Amino acid sequence: MNAVNILTDLAKLLGDQSLPKLDSDSGDVGYRIVNNEIVALSLRSCGLHELPESITQLESLQQLDLTGNHLRSLPKSIGHLSQLKTLYVDDNQLAALPSSITNLIQLQELHLDLNELTALPENIGNLQNLSHLYVRRNQLKNLPDSLWTLSNLQITSLGENPLGILPESIADLHSLCQLYIHNNDLTALPQRIGDFKHLETLDIGHNALSTLPESLGNLTSLTDFLYISDNQLSYLPDSLSNLTNLTYLGMTHNQFAELPSWIGSLSSLREMRIYNNQLTTLPDSIGHLAYLRELHANANPITTLPETIGSLSQLTLLDLRNNRLHGLPDSLGRLSNLEHLDLRSNRLTSLPDSLSHLPRLKKLDLRWNKIRVKPDWLNTLNEHGCTIYQ
Repeated sequence: MNAVNILTDLAKLLGDQSLPKLDSDSGDVGYRIVNNEIVALSLRSCGLHELPESITQLESLQQLDLTGNHLRSLPKSIGHLSQLKTLYVDDNQLAALPSSITNLIQLQELHLDLNELTALPENIGNLQNLSHLYVRRNQLKNLPDSLWTLSNLQITSLGENPLGILPESIADLHSLCQLYIHNNDLTALPQRIGDFKHLETLDIGHNALSTLPESLGNLTSLTDFLYISDNQLSYLPDSLSNLTNLTYLGMTHNQFAELPSWIGSLSSLREMRIYNNQLTTLPDSIGHLAYLRELHANANPITTLPETIGSLSQLTLLDLRNNRLHGLPDSLGRLSNLEHLDLRSNRLTSLPDSLSHLPRLKKLDLRWNKIRVKPDWLNTLNEHGCTIYQ
């Protein structure tokens, strides 16, 4: 069957609506031709409940996008698409994959998020060119052993599946740069998780972790972010002080009563989120975070702040709402780049005059405090363009 007939079959499924020819991989519905061969086909959000088997005769097809349809299955002969490099089937209703999918040995990206998969093919390890695997929000309880042999895998998203446990052999994915294992009902991490020499992003949030392995401190390539929020953590292993290239740390919704003194060693941090914990103060070493731009410390029982907080010269946002602050250090006036200061719902009765020296302040929120005398300099800040809520 030639390409014209295959496109005719697809047009029938689309209510006799012909597919447009595309000039590039724009994401629009249509197809792209190179050297008289269809190399890309996009059928995104077309309301499809099935695909014709004839689609698997597009032997030169390199990209197939079926995102956002109602597909419950893929053609059994999908493995005939021997040149396929990218396959998007996100947001469908797939309960299983045809075994022939593991014949797609040229496949580099496989996108299967938001389906109803209960298993992956046992021989998924045949896809040795695979670099991106996305299976977020399915119903996977187990993963095949051959998955951990995909030595070229760089991005793996396994989040929002009821896995419960991950094997030590996950560390055999030596090329991994991004790992998403959030919402997996994990109570522990593999000890070998520290073996990922190239890992830049790690998301282990929304699990049931009460401890983290010391080996996490070996992930010295972590640069993008470490997300450990919404677990049952009360302390961090000292080895994490080695993560000096980390730029984002999210540790909200845990049980931390204090931050370790070595937190100031994370010298590359740009953003830190520590809200919804049990913190009563911040360590003096926080002032060593010279590049920190955002500090989200709201919803803690913080009563005092260290004077060293005034050393955060790059800070643009400081969120301290819903704490128990009775006073503020004068050093806050040294935060010359601060633009947003949120002090809502504390126990403040006065403000340090040094706040009047914040030249870039755009928003100051003082609501739900008990400030007895409003200082005159609030009017001056307002005149200079700062929005004040009080």
